[in-house]
Amino acid sequence: MTTVRFAPSPTGLLHVGNARTALLNFLFVKKNAGRFLLRIDDTDAGRSKPEYEEAIKEDLAWLGIAHDLFARQSERADAHRAAAERLKASGRLYPCYESQLELDRRRQRQIAAGKPPVYDRAALALTADDRAKEEAQGRVPHWRFKLSQSKVKWRDLIRGDVEIDTAHLSDPVLIREDGRFLYTLPSVADDIDFAVTHIIRGEDHVTNTAAQIELFEALGATPPAFAHHPLLIGAGGEALSKRLGSLSLRLLRQDGIEPMAAVSYLAKTGTSDATAPQPSLDALAEEFALEKIGRAPAHFDPAELSNLNAKLLHGLPYEAVTARLAALGITGAGFWDAVKPNLARFADVRELWLLVVGPVTPVIEDAGFAATAAAHLPPEPWDDATWGGFTKAVAGATGRKGRELYHPLRLALTGREHGPELKKLLPLIGRTRALARLKGESA
Repeated sequence: MTTVRFAPSPTGLLHVGNARTALLNFLFVKKNAGRFLLRIDDTDAGRSKPEYEEAIKEDLAWLGIAHDLFARQSERADAHRAAAERLKASGRLYPCYESQLELDRRRQRQIAAGKPPVYDRAALALTADDRAKEEAQGRVPHWRFKLSQSKVKWRDLIRGDVEIDTAHLSDPVLIREDGRFLYTLPSVADDIDFAVTHIIRGEDHVTNTAAQIELFEALGATPPAFAHHPLLIGAGGEALSKRLGSLSLRLLRQDGIEPMAAVSYLAKTGTSDATAPQPSLDALAEEFALEKIGRAPAHFDPAELSNLNAKLLHGLPYEAVTARLAALGITGAGFWDAVKPNLARFADVRELWLLVVGPVTPVIEDAGFAATAAAHLPPEPWDDATWGGFTKAVAGATGRKGRELYHPLRLALTGREHGPELKKLLPLIGRTRALARLKGESA
C-alpha cells in the first residue's frame, strides 16, 4: 500500500514550509488511497517538548490533515540499535575517534590545500589494537556509515533523473560519542519498518538522499521513491527560514486565516491557481499530481494569503458558517449575505453585527439633510428594494445625488465611511434604529 510519512521535530511550532510538506504528502496519499504516517522525530531529548508535539497535532488537524499511523522515534530505540548492529556486523558502520577539534583542523588543512573538506576515512586504517589504545585513553568513538564512493542514481518524481557521486561526500556520522543517534539511521530504519513507499520532502534533502539510498540497501531494503519539492521563499525572494517565527501555523490561525485558505495557498503556491480558494481537500487531492509541481522556488506572500482568505469568505454560503455565527450570538442568512463581501477575516463579523443591533454613534454632517431623510423613511416592512425607494425620495426632496446623497446617509446610519451594501443592510437595521440614527441618537 502507498505509504508516506511526515516526520517533524517537536522543537518548535509548525511553520508554513513544513506544513506545505505535510500537505503535499497528504494530498498524494489521499489521491492514491494510501496511508499517512505521522512520525515525531523526538530523538533530540534536550530540545524536544511534549507541548510542541501537541501543537503539531493540533495544527495538522486544523488544516484537515489526519494520520493513519503514528510513531515517536524515541520509543523505537531498540529497532534503531538493532539496525546499527547489523551495519556494524557488515562492516558498513565503523568507529572513529577524532575529536571535533581534530576534525575541524583537518578540514581547514584540506581547504587550504584546495581539496574538498571530506572526511579522509583515517579511522578505517585503525587496527583492533589501535582502537583498544584509543579507548584505553578514554576516547569514545562516534560511528560513521561507509559510503560506496560510487554514483547513486534515482528518478526523482519532481526533479527527474538525479545522480550524486558519494565519493565527493563525507561518510555520515550516524551515532554520536554519547550513543545518541543522529537523524539518518532512525529515519531509514523507521521507513523500512513502516513500509514507507514514497518520501516527499524539501529539496534541501537531495544530497542526503544518496547516503540514505545506500543505507536502505545496506539494511537489505528496497529504497522508496523520492520526490523533492522546491522550498518556500519570501515574497521578495529572501530565504523564508529567517522569518519562520512569524510564519508559524499557530500565528496564522491567531491572525484569522481560514484553514482552507491556508491549504489552498500552500498547495497551489507557485502556480496561477494560488489566488483561487479551493472548496475542499478532496477537490485538491483529486487534481493533485507531483509532476505538476514546478522546479522554481515557490514564493510565500502573506498579502496574497490574506487576499485569498477574503475571497474564500466572500464565497462561503450561510450553511457553512451557521454554527460559527451562532457561537457569536449572530443569526440570519440575510446578515451573512449582506456582510460577507466586506470581510477580510471571519472575526470581522462581530463589529459588522453591531451595525445591525447597535449601538452605533451616528455621524451627522448636515442636521437639516438628516432630518429631511428621517422624514422620508418609509413604513415597514422593508426589503432589498427599500433603499432604492428611500434614496430616490430623499434625492427628490434635497436635490442631492451621487456621493453628496449617499455618503452622509451612510455616516448617519452606520457611523462609518465604508461598509456593507446599504440596500441589504437597511432592512436588518430596521426603521426604529434607522430613525434614531438619522436624528443623531446612538442606537
